[in-house]
Amino acid sequence: MARKKKEQELNKKVNTDGVVGLVGSTTEQAISETLELNYMPYAMSVIVSRAIPEIDGFKPSHRKLLYTMYKMGLLTGPRTKSANIVGQTMRLNPHGDAAIYETMVRLARGNETLLHPFVDSKGNFGKVYSRDMAYAASRYTEAKLDGICGELFRDIDSDTVDMVDNYDATMKEPALLPTTFPNVLVSANQGIAVGMASNICSFNLKEVCDTAIALMDNPDHDILETLPGPDFSTGAELLYDDATTREIYTTGRGSFKLRAKWRYVKEGNLIEILEIPYSTTSEAIMDKVADLIKAGKIKEIADMRDETDLGGLKLTIDLKRGVEPEKLMQKLFRMTPLQDNFACNFNILIAGMPRVLGVGEILEEWTAWRMECVRRRIWFQIQKKEDRLHLLKGLERILLDIDKAIAIIRETELENEVVPNLMIGFGIDEIQANYVAEIKLRNINKEYILKQTKAIDELEREIQQLRETLNSSRKLKSVIKKELKQVAEKFGKPRKTQILYNMEEIAPEAEEEQVPDYPVTLFLSREGYMKKITAQSLRMSGEQKFKEGDSLAMTCETTNRAEILVFTNQFQCYKSRLSDFDDSKASLLGDYLPQKLGMDPGETVQHLVLPGDYKGFMLFFFENGKAAKVPLSAYETKTNRRKLTGAYCDKSPLVAALALDADCQLALYSSDSRCAIISTAQLQPKTTRSTQGVAVMSLKKKAALTGAVKLEESGITNLSRYRTKTVPAAGAILKEEDSPEKQISFL
Repeated sequence: MARKKKEQELNKKVNTDGVVGLVGSTTEQAISETLELNYMPYAMSVIVSRAIPEIDGFKPSHRKLLYTMYKMGLLTGPRTKSANIVGQTMRLNPHGDAAIYETMVRLARGNETLLHPFVDSKGNFGKVYSRDMAYAASRYTEAKLDGICGELFRDIDSDTVDMVDNYDATMKEPALLPTTFPNVLVSANQGIAVGMASNICSFNLKEVCDTAIALMDNPDHDILETLPGPDFSTGAELLYDDATTREIYTTGRGSFKLRAKWRYVKEGNLIEILEIPYSTTSEAIMDKVADLIKAGKIKEIADMRDETDLGGLKLTIDLKRGVEPEKLMQKLFRMTPLQDNFACNFNILIAGMPRVLGVGEILEEWTAWRMECVRRRIWFQIQKKEDRLHLLKGLERILLDIDKAIAIIRETELENEVVPNLMIGFGIDEIQANYVAEIKLRNINKEYILKQTKAIDELEREIQQLRETLNSSRKLKSVIKKELKQVAEKFGKPRKTQILYNMEEIAPEAEEEQVPDYPVTLFLSREGYMKKITAQSLRMSGEQKFKEGDSLAMTCETTNRAEILVFTNQFQCYKSRLSDFDDSKASLLGDYLPQKLGMDPGETVQHLVLPGDYKGFMLFFFENGKAAKVPLSAYETKTNRRKLTGAYCDKSPLVAALALDADCQLALYSSDSRCAIISTAQLQPKTTRSTQGVAVMSLKKKAALTGAVKLEESGITNLSRYRTKTVPAAGAILKEEDSPEKQISFL
């Protein structure tokens, strides 16, 4: 009433003559009043009731559509015409059939927008990767709910969520859907509100469930270990950047870089593009390439066409003679949407308020919300079981004297006095008496009543267990974790988006030069001087020269085209090629790596490894007895030389780094003269370079891991004394014959 009165007052105007009157469409109104009365309600409606998803991962339009389909029996029943679903949904969503059907299209399997579609569709629903491939009208397509929707509506009838009135208060609808998994991170979502927006990328279902479980077990869990990056329904490749990913996971803002997946077909001298970034379309790519060809900026392409069919997306590029596919694709990545960014803005409604959250905070909010859903479900179950128990206890009293109950009923003249007489006769309440009075005549026997009352003890035990769960956060989380594991096992799928670690595009002016390849011998000193000596020079040379106080750390034979990885004391890695170094001689000190590689002040060489074809693993051993097994591919880059930060864990000093192309046995040494022999097969690979790994050696107080070496290089003779089947291992005291002075290799 106050607001209406205020609006009426604003529709009045004081004229120059001092006469107050209504002026209709020419009413003057202060801008502050316009914002307060007109703009702000509209803005809040768009933010809260339209564009921003809530903790269940849905906007109101999604929720209304899916709930309507659920009430239509489309979770288990056959498909029905989409037009039928759209019409029924208008009882909850009054925004028109076109908007409702467009919402359904995005949720449908045929459109391929979501990693886990919620609508099992039949017919043409268009494609998310195509701008021009229109979906068919609702009268031509059919749909039902997909199987995963069972996890959205599980226990929705058990008071797990609030039910609210629809727009005309003629029926009820859920305020949220009680999803048993963090759908807010699994389903991609985009919305533009007033003054704010939301753009949430999709993550792999199994990885999200594993991460949610890990965070419930350990709030300090490193999310990157179980959730390495987003996973998009269109696949493509993710160019991984550790710092950027951690920033997005922490702040909820940032951009992921995506790249198309392609292959070269030698027979036809053509390139096939099979997957493109989620944020672009095939038409946008084709248009951009055509523009570049017309402008004369790309001359390597003879023809480009769209060969997309029922098998999926395929863009084909015919190459001119002599064109190198890799160089052309690098050029296209730089100049076309074949490489694109997905800008993240994890803006979610929490208790009706928009908040930008990181991944950890989202999972924390989801866990708290899911605990409340489970708590409400358990309370609902307790109430149902207690009502049943109450009835059975009344029935149990009848067991004491069935003949008395029959006599009371027979001798009662009026029907409405049967229940009161039973209440008086057996000392039971009205609910129990009604239950007894409704029992069929054939069931008034001792066998039936005993069978029914047998469940009393079981019900009491179940109620006690439910109450214990209800009052324990740990048990509530156990229920949630069990459900998450079931969802991950039932609906989990392999990752579609491949993660490429440290992939960098080639600079426009960079050209591959012909690098001569010949055998060389590598020498590295303890202070970081490296020499690359040819076979001929090595035969003619004498003793190796070192700086005063310096000595040889490692030597190995390789080739001039080989790549090297140099790990430093500041947890960084420098990648280079031996061809970048001049051939040296034994009489020279060689190149000083900190200076040659442009290391930071105070940074020194810790280990140098030859990664080969990057097919094996890097093993890092730390003083605290832990070891990390990281795929060598995590250090592979496209650039000639590259500095990688966060190359290994910074929690404990590094004592050894080994590059292995196959599993083998290692000898571990500790400062208290102990040794343990383990197999690298016992160590599980980790997805991130900076992981601290797992404990491999149990250390006593003040003891530390001092080294790790391949078993064949250790010189140990009593192998059975030190060999262990499990990790971490305490090891055994080194015998004198097993501990000669050795040089532990860096390789």
